[in-house]
Amino acid sequence: MAVWLVGGLAALSGWSFVAVKKDDFKATQMEFGRVKSAYAEKSLALRKLFSGKGLEINQSSVMLRAFKHEKQLELWAKPTESSRFQLVKTYAVCFASGEAGPKRQTGDGQVPEGFYTINRWNPQSSFHLSLGINYPNASDRILADRKNPGGDIFIHGDCVSIGCMAMTDDRIKEIYIAFVEARNAGQASVPVHIFPARPGLAAWQQLLAQYADDKAMLAFWQNLKAGHDAFERLHTLPRIRVDAKGGYLFN
Repeated sequence: MAVWLVGGLAALSGWSFVAVKKDDFKATQMEFGRVKSAYAEKSLALRKLFSGKGLEINQSSVMLRAFKHEKQLELWAKPTESSRFQLVKTYAVCFASGEAGPKRQTGDGQVPEGFYTINRWNPQSSFHLSLGINYPNASDRILADRKNPGGDIFIHGDCVSIGCMAMTDDRIKEIYIAFVEARNAGQASVPVHIFPARPGLAAWQQLLAQYADDKAMLAFWQNLKAGHDAFERLHTLPRIRVDAKGGYLFN
């Protein structure tokens, strides 16, 4: 998934992710001024946003879906003990670079496409606040450049980036808080699904026509659509695996 996803530009500014126990994570994050300020500014509005959907922000699991062509980032949430997500809010992407297609090597300027998770929370980012995604994932390690696939991909603020998409600081504060709350409530894996466009709509069909001669790209995008459609049916997360050729498998 802020916005967006930052290519190698997003430095960690000296912050190292340290695993903490459930209920300790938020307290650790609140030791940092930017997180504390974000809570002061945004927590009440975010709680009202969640409660309007029948959710408690401190008892919810979350996920993100990103659509590059539309420059949209969706925040989804569900009660911790439930399996069905609902859309909480759609954020406009502030700045974007790159084009349709996955990230495949260092310096290609591309936002990844595929199925990822958040693996880092950076409260002292060079881009205000940032959430790191696990690029390269198992699929990327097969399909991307084996020696130089790139890395350090983040969802972040500051509305500037090279090779990625960025949110405003105002928007990343809400997203960051929602993810801190979910992690604090025990959500170990926070999904981020990234697509070149909304599958099935006009922009998607235009992409398929534009890349009609690129069979590998079409096959990759149809594979992503299968994962998108698996979630859309019931708004529940499919089990996702990767085969020996780098393709995603959904159950």
